[in-house]
Order: sequence, then structure tokens, then C-alpha cells
Amino acid sequence: MTDAPMREVVQRGLWFEEFEEGVRYLHRPGRTVTEADNVLFTTLTMNPQPLHLDAAWSARQPFGRILVNSLFTLSTLVGQSVAQLTQGTLVANLGFGAVAFPNPVFVGDTLYGESVVESKRLSSSRPGEGIVVLGHTARNQDGVVVATASRTMLVWTREAGEQQGLGGDGAAAASGSDG
Repeated sequence: MTDAPMREVVQRGLWFEEFEEGVRYLHRPGRTVTEADNVLFTTLTMNPQPLHLDAAWSARQPFGRILVNSLFTLSTLVGQSVAQLTQGTLVANLGFGAVAFPNPVFVGDTLYGESVVESKRLSSSRPGEGIVVLGHTARNQDGVVVATASRTMLVWTREAGEQQGLGGDGAAAASGSDG
């Protein structure tokens, strides 16, 4: 081993230039949903829906058991993409569209997320930033699609992000981005 300084790599998302249209990013590891996840998320968001909280009531409904809160599913799907795509490089989420939950999620299911870059363009009003549209998909352990969503976000270009100190000196962790 030499006395040369060790090269350091800080985990970050992608700069605008690094997003490639038509590429599918697989987010791993998966996330197995627990009963505690569902109850905590449902109660924190003040959702009294018995489908998420009341096993006896849910047993008499069409699925025969408690359903995981669909907004937990969406939040998990987006959260799975952060480390790989937007950690420290996101300026803001601009919006979600075309959210769908084609199949239910149950306690014990494992969610696997993936994202496809649908489009990207430089912002015409915000120099140093670009708009990226992602198509997110969540599948359960059997490969069944349980959620889809379109997400539009504002992302730093490499040059502007590095000028902001987001390139690897730890400033990205202090930026306050929420994914």
C-alpha cells in the first residue's frame, strides 16, 4: 500500500446529463412490507380506513384481509429510487401524474421498484437545472405490478450542482432534498 491519498467516492444521484431516455433503472434491494409499516403509515397520515387497520372487518371484504395503504406503496416506490437517481442531485419534485394501483399489496409482500426515464429537457426558466420525467413501477415478489406513477422532477446539471458544492464534499447530505 502506498502513502498516496485514498480516492473518495460519495454516493449521489444522477446529474441531469447522466439520465438516459429509455433506460430502466432497477432499484434493489426490495422492501418487505410489515404490519407495523402499514399501521404506522396509516395512523400517521390520519387515515381511518378499516381496510388498512381492522382485520376482522377486512376479512369480510372482497380481498379477505387487510390491504396495505396504497400511499405507503407509492412512497416506498419513490423512496427506492432516491439513492440511485436523485440523492443530492434533486432540486424539487414538480408533480406526479397517472398514479395507478392495479393490484393489491398485502402485509408480507416484497416491493421491487424500477424507473424508466421517459423524457428530459433543460429548464428554459432555471439555468443549470433540467426537467426529467420518470415512469415508476412497483412489482411484488411474484413480478405482479402493484403500482405505477409518472413523476416530473427538477434536477441539477453537473456544472451547476458542482458549483453548489453537491459533487462529493458532503454538501449533498445537507441540502434537505426529500427524494
